[in-house]
Amino acid sequence: MDERFLPIFELTRGRIVESIHYGAIAMVDSNKKLLYSYGDPQTVAFLRSSAKPFQALPFFERNGPAAFGLTQKEQALICASHEGSDEHVRVAQSIQAKAGIAESDLQCGVHMPGDATAYKALIARGETPTTNRNNCSGKHSGMLAHAKMRGLPLDTYLDINHPIQQDILTAFAEMCDYPREKVELGVDGCSAPNFAAPLYNSALAFAWLCDPQNVSKTRAKASNEITSAMMTHPEMISGPSEFDCRLMQVGKGKIICKRGAEGFQAIGLLPGALGAASPGIGITFKVSDGDLLFRTLKIEPLNRVRPAVTLEILRQIGALNDSQMKELAEFGPTLPIKNHRGIVVGESRTAFK
Repeated sequence: MDERFLPIFELTRGRIVESIHYGAIAMVDSNKKLLYSYGDPQTVAFLRSSAKPFQALPFFERNGPAAFGLTQKEQALICASHEGSDEHVRVAQSIQAKAGIAESDLQCGVHMPGDATAYKALIARGETPTTNRNNCSGKHSGMLAHAKMRGLPLDTYLDINHPIQQDILTAFAEMCDYPREKVELGVDGCSAPNFAAPLYNSALAFAWLCDPQNVSKTRAKASNEITSAMMTHPEMISGPSEFDCRLMQVGKGKIICKRGAEGFQAIGLLPGALGAASPGIGITFKVSDGDLLFRTLKIEPLNRVRPAVTLEILRQIGALNDSQMKELAEFGPTLPIKNHRGIVVGESRTAFK
């Protein structure tokens, strides 16, 4: 048994706990205080797509969005794991047109869209998805726009030694307050470099993103622009009916939320979210066995572990009231398990305090 992780989510059948997911959680405020943890907060984990706000940070610090006249909706897509809907594709195309880059410049690869309408439409038309349907096309458009603005090569923009990637790595390490040379490097599903750091440090990065009092004025301005874009247009960050979007809508300007692959989740609370004097807070957790995506009968994407765990964390610390929890009840933290005839046979529920 890996001692870094403790039971975090379970599924029952009858009176028996049939399956258990394990995880670790860290909650850190902008003063670097570890407020709560579950499991080992020093667990090193790849952020995967939860890193996207930090991958956008150097572009925002250089006033890239203003240079190209990007709207807040376009800024949000740069930080997004969008669902490849027609609207997401339109916004990606708009970024590319303004920045003077082409869809063919993107090196993120292709996959079927997460958006159910787009998914079914492509199949019905017999079409293969293009690169802009990739959930990372906004991030890659931002990286390419950054390179274009600085007159840097476009064809090698994903090389870890490219100035864009070096700036991203430095910014990420600084936001984590973690030595740059200790950041573990990997290659993400979209072929961009990705980073692993202790949960404590990645949570601190989100605390500083939401409450940038301990960073430079330039970085604070960029951080505020990123969180504002994410909360103003959460439908760009995931999909209109998905958890990240719905939590930010219900959070009403106090919460940012960014999922990552393989069971990583990040949440940021802005100052005042837990009361008038509360500082910014970052929360990160890792589900040890991942949180595989599956599709409903309506072909809508669904994760069962991370949304429920997120809601239970926020409920326990008082970040969401009863009314807000009811608005998000479709995601948990406790849900009935039904068989293929709709008969309730058990429940899924969180398993931590």
